[in-house]
Amino acid sequence: MLNNYFYHAIIRKTVAAFGSLFNDIKVIRKDAAGEVKQINRVPLAYGPTQKFLARIEGEPNFTDPAVAIKLPRLSFEITSLTYDTESKINKMNQFKSGTISDGSRQSVYAFSPYKIGLSLSVITKNQDDALQVLEQIVPYFQPEYTITINDLPDLGLKHDLPIVLNSIIMTEDYEGDFVTRRAIIYSMEFETRVRFYGPIEDKNVILTSSVDLNDFDTYGFLEEITAEAVSQSEKTSVTGIDKTDDNEITP
Repeated sequence: MLNNYFYHAIIRKTVAAFGSLFNDIKVIRKDAAGEVKQINRVPLAYGPTQKFLARIEGEPNFTDPAVAIKLPRLSFEITSLTYDTESKINKMNQFKSGTISDGSRQSVYAFSPYKIGLSLSVITKNQDDALQVLEQIVPYFQPEYTITINDLPDLGLKHDLPIVLNSIIMTEDYEGDFVTRRAIIYSMEFETRVRFYGPIEDKNVILTSSVDLNDFDTYGFLEEITAEAVSQSEKTSVTGIDKTDDNEITP
């Protein structure tokens, strides 16, 4: 059962789609007169917040920017993956693609639903930058924002993916004197759902189906009805075959 290799990159697609929501956030700097002096695009990267904090602590002084990490910055990562019992469907359901005239169709069994937790961290060195970034994100989540994921392109399977903002936590990493670099962090916890599919298989198509009609009380066998696929549009041709030789019955 587990020796059939397949890979649909479901988590990769989900994480990439999540990250793409936040890759064009900007921070504006103004002078005392309110004139815009600088517009900075906030860099985004996948990775734990602790990784970037460790880099900041490695060069805490403002006077040497050669090795210091650029702030503000956004980072995101996967935090959890749990089974979603609310979205479970019959595991014997199948999704199919193709035409009957081909003699076979691609199919895959029903998906296995999971909840995936994602964390987005806003790391800045002053409060105003953090609030600018925060206000460019929060209004879109009430509390969810929905995108569409192309799960299985070969079968044309897509589904709407609601990304729910559950909580926002603010922390401040600051130690030392006034010239020591500090980091203000807003951590936003999100949750969304993913669908894991098994391998895609080619299966033969049933082109002809026959049904016998019987009247067990009086006449016994009455008729055989055959349905046959005759075109790509899956039209059916129904033929009645009267086999009641001993009884003059017209069904």
